[in-house]
Amino acid sequence: MTTRKKKFNPKRRMADSDAFDADARKRFADGFGYGGNPEHKRYPNDYGLTPPSSPRPGKTLCDAIEPFPKKRAEELLRDGFLRGLLSKQCRNGWPQNVWAVFSDDLVFEGQLENKETGIYHGYPMPTTDDFRDVVLKEWRRRE
Repeated sequence: MTTRKKKFNPKRRMADSDAFDADARKRFADGFGYGGNPEHKRYPNDYGLTPPSSPRPGKTLCDAIEPFPKKRAEELLRDGFLRGLLSKQCRNGWPQNVWAVFSDDLVFEGQLENKETGIYHGYPMPTTDDFRDVVLKEWRRRE
């Protein structure tokens, strides 16, 4: 049996640190919402997900090791916005992706799910995703 390596989106590009000024980053941090995705949850916690949580095999679970409250997910996204770890690609004024780091080595990727209202969902980046190293480097550089 051959093991197939999961492919990651090669088109992701992080915006330069000066691409979004402090006011824009603050507007994002104050205005986004977190929707969550039931495919990335083992424990739905306080996400209010419907249909009920039912993780799909192969999906990265943000709460695989322990419950991951919605408040923590929102704090991570807020930190990513404020540091400017945002994708070059925007939709309706919202960055397509935002990245953040938790506990020095757990890297999360937020993805825009509703471009009209700025709703995101997020998930941990696998260690096999090469873009994870870009995020870690920029996270430390933009402290």
